[in-house]
Amino acid sequence: MLTPPEQLTAVYDELRRLAAAYMRRERPGQTIQATALVHEAYLRLAAADVRWNDRQHFIGVAARSMRQILVDRARARGAQKRWAGLDRVSLTESLVRASDEEAMLPALDEALTRLEALDQEQARIVELRYFMGMSVEEAALAIGISPATLKRRWAMARAWLLRELSETV
Repeated sequence: MLTPPEQLTAVYDELRRLAAAYMRRERPGQTIQATALVHEAYLRLAAADVRWNDRQHFIGVAARSMRQILVDRARARGAQKRWAGLDRVSLTESLVRASDEEAMLPALDEALTRLEALDQEQARIVELRYFMGMSVEEAALAIGISPATLKRRWAMARAWLLRELSETV
């Protein structure tokens, strides 16, 4: 088993690429850089003092940590701007009235958390495809399923998220 510093060294370039993919989806003018995102994720992982058995598990946990960092930052910006101009109402009402991408990331994160409770594999597919920017083939390899199966489950996960995020209350 590798320690977090050894694992980070082994996968740093890949994590940097994943962080850059996250950053491409962020709003223009984002104050955190991809390298800083990787380093902040590493600090969280090192503080957890956990050991991982394989590369894919470590990358998955690091990617989730990066996602959470970005969601926390978006929530903090929204709170500073009085919830991006939104009143504290239900998730779906907030989405309908949201005029700012910053309000969408926390809502997507909440929906993805609910999806994970229903189907962990579909939530992982969303993380790999949307947040990490992996191709169908890369994501299928990371999860250990065929590309065709991944495409079907990706379509189901997207449909579920769309319904969750656009549902009116």
